[in-house]
Amino acid sequence: MVSRADISILIAGAGPVGLTLALELARRGIKPRIVTQTDGPVSESESRALGVNARTLELLEPSGVAGQIREQAIAIEGLRLTSRGTPLLTIHTNKFRGQAPALSILPQSATERLLLEQLRTFEVEPEWHTTVNTVEGGAETPEVTLIRKDDSGETVKPTILVGADGAHSIVRNACGFTFPGEALENDFFLADYAYDVPVDVSYARVDFINPGVLGCIPVRANVLRYISTLPDFEDRIVHPHDPLEQTWRSDFKVSFRHVEAMSIGRVYLAGDAAHIHSPIGARGMNLGIEDACWLAWLISEGRETEYSALRLPAVRGVLRQTRMLTALATLERPAALMLRERLLPLMTYLPFAERRLVSGIAGMDTPHPPWIARTQ
Repeated sequence: MVSRADISILIAGAGPVGLTLALELARRGIKPRIVTQTDGPVSESESRALGVNARTLELLEPSGVAGQIREQAIAIEGLRLTSRGTPLLTIHTNKFRGQAPALSILPQSATERLLLEQLRTFEVEPEWHTTVNTVEGGAETPEVTLIRKDDSGETVKPTILVGADGAHSIVRNACGFTFPGEALENDFFLADYAYDVPVDVSYARVDFINPGVLGCIPVRANVLRYISTLPDFEDRIVHPHDPLEQTWRSDFKVSFRHVEAMSIGRVYLAGDAAHIHSPIGARGMNLGIEDACWLAWLISEGRETEYSALRLPAVRGVLRQTRMLTALATLERPAALMLRERLLPLMTYLPFAERRLVSGIAGMDTPHPPWIARTQ
């Protein structure tokens, strides 16, 4: 364990990325300060992120959180693709030969609470209801003004400032980072339904409506999430049982953006503050947790200036993959739809293609962390 008592670290944001960074620093003997405008972990009914991949479990193993996630999560066996109900392809994620399932499902709220509980064992508590109001002085000498719920405030000058404060990051916007990219024209719709009996949660499903898509992802043993590009998707759902209630409904836009540098001077970005993309593939939260673990290790080694060069290639790779998968799911032209229906079943005869896709779902297409022994 490397201790760097000479530095002060301020983390803006206490979602899964900020909590992971704080935990990984704390277990290495570096106690950061972490602030957030929220009053606690995200609500269970609004857990946007669900997937926890094998890479994330590998990264969280040393902290003890991985084992707790495995105890609570649902391991996904695969993904079934259909076209208006007709089977096209099944991707078998249960063929992944790692130490953990390729993809497990646990609501973001539960993941955050497990990270928070472990962080508290190091006597680090997020400062709730505390907002980064301004960042002055530039990226080389950041001066951060914090405002609390009671309107009291203070100005701090951290050695390292980390923006893990989401897609609308105040830190990113204040410190001169560019965030190029574009938004898709499609609207996406989401609804969670609870049932009064357990449902089949072993497989996620995607049905191509042609045009349009309707996906189904397990949330809990008796809760399913439906995601679609169709405004009338709720009328198209074939429920496994009569739903007990709709626990959440939302609509959203998808953008593909990433910063051109993940650090400037003494300011670093992680998670959605640095990159956003489609939820297809369940890479968003996992990629942010990777950022946090790499940054914590680099800081502990005194190598934090290498962060941007090490992480940007992985970020670009994940955005390319999710852009391709999203384009495949949102095809509209009749010729493209026909080609998709003919080509997807052929993957059944191309095991190397399935292995590569499953490796991406597992998060194993990004560089292996050098502080963790290889297990494959």
